[in-house]
Amino acid sequence: MTPSDAPLVELTPAAADLVRRLREAHGPLMFHQSGGCCDGSAPMCYQDGEFRTGNSDVLLASLAVDGVAERVPFWMSKSQFEVWAHTRLIVDVVAGRGSGFSLEAPEGVRFLIRSRLVGV
Repeated sequence: MTPSDAPLVELTPAAADLVRRLREAHGPLMFHQSGGCCDGSAPMCYQDGEFRTGNSDVLLASLAVDGVAERVPFWMSKSQFEVWAHTRLIVDVVAGRGSGFSLEAPEGVRFLIRSRLVGV
């Protein structure tokens, strides 16, 4: 796979595990990452369609997760994408409480983005 073929968004095994558990509990999922402050700069996981996307958002990926029937869309605000356009986003999971709006909050963990420049 060449750098230009590499996905813009990928999940670590721990994140994929959590997505499977959340899918089982909540149904189809989606991610959105805004350019907001605090937890708004972390990827938020919602039931698919619960967060309204529009002209100010970009669909970066439709993630295939083993054990999940449908792909999981990953959205980002356009303004943040302009800054991160040359970056591969790696969704990971760490211990700690994230936003009360993201589905993983009651689990005692939170999603977080690790990044790598495309081509590196």
